[in-house]
Amino acid sequence: MKVGVLTGGGDCPGLNAVIRAVVRKGQNVHGDEIVGFLDGWKGVLEGATMPLGVAAMRGTLPRGGTVIGTSRTNPYKLDGGPEQVRATLRDHAIDALIAIGGEDTLGVANKLYQEGVAVVGVPKTIDNDLSATDVTFGFDTAVQVASDAIDRLHTTAESHDRVMVCEVMGRHAGHIALHAGIAGGAAMILVPEEPFDIDDVCDHIKQRHAQGRYASIVVVAEGATPKEGTMVLAEKGVDAFGHVRLGGIGNVLAEEIEARTGFETRVTILGHIQRGGTPTAFDRILSTRFGIAAIDAVHDGAFGQMVALRGTEVVRVPLSEAVGELKTIDRDLFHNVAEVFFN
Repeated sequence: MKVGVLTGGGDCPGLNAVIRAVVRKGQNVHGDEIVGFLDGWKGVLEGATMPLGVAAMRGTLPRGGTVIGTSRTNPYKLDGGPEQVRATLRDHAIDALIAIGGEDTLGVANKLYQEGVAVVGVPKTIDNDLSATDVTFGFDTAVQVASDAIDRLHTTAESHDRVMVCEVMGRHAGHIALHAGIAGGAAMILVPEEPFDIDDVCDHIKQRHAQGRYASIVVVAEGATPKEGTMVLAEKGVDAFGHVRLGGIGNVLAEEIEARTGFETRVTILGHIQRGGTPTAFDRILSTRFGIAAIDAVHDGAFGQMVALRGTEVVRVPLSEAVGELKTIDRDLFHNVAEVFFN
């Protein structure tokens, strides 16, 4: 078979490990020809490809990013986009396509499957907000990076008697903030699922300092929002999938905390640091398992399916189930574990 592979959306540690596994089993076991489409759906629209063989993928297991590039291109936002995608696949004699991405990338894959394209999905998002899988690769790496940063912020906060705000990724779901905040011993964790009251945040910090604690770490997801009327955030543009461009809540929050408490407050925005660099061992293994499961699904004709982790097993689930709704945080973990330490 001739199998196409693409990576869409934001880059993520573990992408190369998925591609490597697809190539290794596809070429060596199934005798496939593997073709990489460059820069996500953009490459499919433009017919931009590169051959992917075992030799080309050597040394990529620990490498971050994606060797075939990525983008946030949405074919359904372009006139004739879906038709062009199908034409490219026909012109390149692609028998099946493996789409590696998050909600947006797999949402496109699901629509194309419904229109007759032979496609298999692999879940990718460091936000860990895809339904139908217990965890996505890249999440463990992002949490480790954020936890390490919080550990470092503790020492400088204590040295200067400061409040430190650490902004992490998480547009609609606060999985990174919640897990890294617990692992890093944050004084407060602010997530998109639980709108916060800035007065409550400041009162909590005042109480901590009144007890003789002169340093507080506040972890905030980029998509966290204040309760209506409590704090004003600047409006920003949107991307090709209609998502508001985020980043900057940490700066606003730090300014408000310092103004309302009088405590010196600094902010660290981790941003793309969470995306880059070497994937953890967990993410390398999960990515490898997903890649092998994806090429096996292709040969079983399991199109319209996404590989997923359920417990310790890699299974197949419908793409429609994966992109039907976002997976939000475990409220029990937030209220009955994290909040115990918010004092």
